[in-house]
Amino acid sequence: MAMKYAFWPGCVAKGAAPELYVSMNRVAKELGIELVELDQAACTGAGVIQEQNPEMADALNARTFALAQQLGLPLMNICSTCQGIESMVQDKLSKNPEYLAKVNAILGDEGLTYTPGLEIKNFLWVLVEDFGLDKLKSLVKRPLTGLRVGPFYGCYILRPSQLLGKEEHPDRDHYLEQVIEAVGGTVVDYEGAKKCCGFPILTINRENSLKQTGNHIHEAQDLGADALVSPCPLCHLNLDAQQPAAKAVTKHEIELPILHLPQLIGLALGVAPADLRLDHHVVSTKKMLNKLAAPVTA
Repeated sequence: MAMKYAFWPGCVAKGAAPELYVSMNRVAKELGIELVELDQAACTGAGVIQEQNPEMADALNARTFALAQQLGLPLMNICSTCQGIESMVQDKLSKNPEYLAKVNAILGDEGLTYTPGLEIKNFLWVLVEDFGLDKLKSLVKRPLTGLRVGPFYGCYILRPSQLLGKEEHPDRDHYLEQVIEAVGGTVVDYEGAKKCCGFPILTINRENSLKQTGNHIHEAQDLGADALVSPCPLCHLNLDAQQPAAKAVTKHEIELPILHLPQLIGLALGVAPADLRLDHHVVSTKKMLNKLAAPVTA
């Protein structure tokens, strides 16, 4: 059966990290996943809008949900921050019918309405739960043998756990490790894998933010990691784009490539690094790529 999703790429994948958008679309074709992009959807707010105007933020997210429901499709995102915000809004609207009616009244100006029950999944969850790790293994053309990869989840795909499907899917906080192993890589187990990258405080306490970033990278690198992989583009901005600044603050000799999840999958599927925009990162991926064998062709 064909896999088809309403696709919300999020803001960062269309702005500061376009390599994520390009690599996700490329990998979706390799996997046979059809993505119907919601090009009229708005930002989830990343928690910022919620602080100033919760009703506006909830209406913006409910509008995205309604657009997906118009298509009759589950919603897939590629941003763990988006996943967390969308899960929280869903929970709020499903538990308060009066508030849901108020939000739907706002959406009514566009002829939209949201009915609780929409399935929303990050690409990581889709990969493991819907696509399946066995099927992923069968498509690997360039096993990542010898590549030591540290997972970096980001906050919003793990917390609060009661809103993120942990009861139904208790292994969701181990999916990155499972995916790394499925494509032939070796998991680097380090303490910072499930901690905050520091991005949320970057603008108000830059030094502490960079210390968090630098310490996580240094720990993983010290344990032999060749790269980190994350399902969160905001984490990627801090871990990759801010890595030189984090190096200066922490005085750690760090130089560790940071991969978006679709890039890791794309490499294993035999996609050319240039097609995954691996040359668009702040921290060079060349040393990591030199460790990989050529793709195995039929």
